[in-house]
Amino acid sequence: MRDLIFPVEHNSGVGLQTQLRRQLVEAIVDGRLSGNEALPSCRRMAQSLGVSRNTVVLAYQALADEGLLISKERVGYFINAELAYDLAETAPPAPGGAKVSVDWDERLQMRPSSRQYVNKPGNWKKYPYPFIYGQTDPKLFPVAAWRLCSRQALGISSIQEWAEDLFDRDDPLLLEEVRARVLPRRGIKAANDEVPITLGAQNGIFLIAQLLAGANTTIGFEDPGYVDARHVFEIVNARLEALPVDGEGLVVGSHLDNCDCIYVTPSHQSPTTVTLSAERRHALLKKAEEKGFLIIEDDYEAETNFLSAPNPALKSIDQGQRVIYVGSFSKYLAPGLRMGYLVASRELIREARYLRRLMLRHPPLNNQRTVAYFIAGGYYDALVHRLQRGYRQRWEALGAALAEFLPEAMTTRSNGGTSYWVTCPEDVDCDLLAQEALAEGIVLEPGSRHFYRENPPKNHLRLGFSSIALEKIEPGIKRLAQLIEAHRDRHAGKAEPVNGLPGASLK
Repeated sequence: MRDLIFPVEHNSGVGLQTQLRRQLVEAIVDGRLSGNEALPSCRRMAQSLGVSRNTVVLAYQALADEGLLISKERVGYFINAELAYDLAETAPPAPGGAKVSVDWDERLQMRPSSRQYVNKPGNWKKYPYPFIYGQTDPKLFPVAAWRLCSRQALGISSIQEWAEDLFDRDDPLLLEEVRARVLPRRGIKAANDEVPITLGAQNGIFLIAQLLAGANTTIGFEDPGYVDARHVFEIVNARLEALPVDGEGLVVGSHLDNCDCIYVTPSHQSPTTVTLSAERRHALLKKAEEKGFLIIEDDYEAETNFLSAPNPALKSIDQGQRVIYVGSFSKYLAPGLRMGYLVASRELIREARYLRRLMLRHPPLNNQRTVAYFIAGGYYDALVHRLQRGYRQRWEALGAALAEFLPEAMTTRSNGGTSYWVTCPEDVDCDLLAQEALAEGIVLEPGSRHFYRENPPKNHLRLGFSSIALEKIEPGIKRLAQLIEAHRDRHAGKAEPVNGLPGASLK
């Protein structure tokens, strides 16, 4: 455990044991103590505080009785990580503290926190039915292979290579593997000086926005579209042009003519999951040449096609160097790894590398080297195939469950992905439904925040299936159908719930 000071007052009207208990609880709630950390031994704690050992024993035991600590025989007392997390999440802000003398409203040039984000509970794994998007199932991750690659990256020769500061450069082994093994799957050819590594797709989009967008720039954006990318362009004061999406993806027409850049998710449109048709792809590239705009292709979910082979990336059929390709390993390796890449003309990439140098130099080279070994060893290809099999099973199970239990809802036709875009009847407020469902153990993502318009429709849901167990999908959707029927009854004034939710007749 970190060396923490727990001051106790010997002449206070409050007992020493009570003081110590309060200090320990406060340290757990505010995060100074967390995880499965071991507390100091009773003897050591007593010596540091100048109290009797019995005082510490009683304080520890009282917290163990309350579940905050776990007593392990002959080992000691440990913090109950699960309960500590819950306390930290629900604790109100600590009162008092130093007087704030800075007017931050005046000082801050922007407030990213003021924007509306797609929020997800941090403890989503605790819920029985986590239809959460953007997370992976740890049971599908090849832990042994990753550990092997991590050990390789910790070899003496590897450490000597990645320990130095490469300034604006990346691990040459990872660049080679991305160029030779990853990009060809998308039909893309690129030289080393056309591919920088990023801290995930989000970092890549941020670099592009900083270099290409500003107050005099118009960015065409799919509506509905990817919320965080939209916020990135907003904070550089770019003008946003909402672009319609239909069953074939982005609609290509005269509404693109005044744009300087078009941000598009062609493999599986975010969030509707539809694939941009081949005809539309060629039309978009032709329009870009005619009107002179650039295309930012976010290929975040290219590998999860279940009914057909993936369409070639826009970048692979671009003859005019107008497509800036954004790739990511988040959907296949792990979102927490934060590893992605860009592919674009060397002139743009040169500036992106220098901008990245000012921000963070380069992504951690030890992680880059581990990913390089993972790809080189064939583990990445094997993982992609494994995920395709596992995700297809879930995709089919979720589609079948929606058809059976929510026949009134419409789902967007797609050939894969890791989520379903569901349109509920118009009298369903999915913002409210998500709150009601969370109380019943179902994690949902309401779709309203994906729209770039005033008064967006509220009858859309995005149901992710990449992190929920296969056997949980059908009962989760069955329960969701009950919630939706109860929700509609309540808001239609038909019935009030008694002891939870009223029953529902299911198809």
